[in-house]
Amino acid sequence: MAIKKQYLKSKPVCKVTFEVPAKESEKVSVVGDFNEWDAAAAPLKKLKNGTFKAVLPFEVGNSYEFKYLIDGAYVNEEKADAFAWNEYANAENSVLEL
Repeated sequence: MAIKKQYLKSKPVCKVTFEVPAKESEKVSVVGDFNEWDAAAAPLKKLKNGTFKAVLPFEVGNSYEFKYLIDGAYVNEEKADAFAWNEYANAENSVLEL
């Protein structure tokens, strides 16, 4: 799994690329507090090499909790900027800091 950040010079936005190698998977989404944890809001597209990928814009100066939803299972990004305990989910979430 990987996250790449591209900060725009013209506005306070960062384009974040999410990549998940999941050849055997059918559906992968990135869900988090930025999209109400809605799997339909940010699906990743499956590439020919079996990697799922999406590029999403985020406002700079914030941090966002998120997870990947891979065929119905929540998975953290191993290379996240940080991790935060979430009482509601009773689990740790990945954190993206911009």
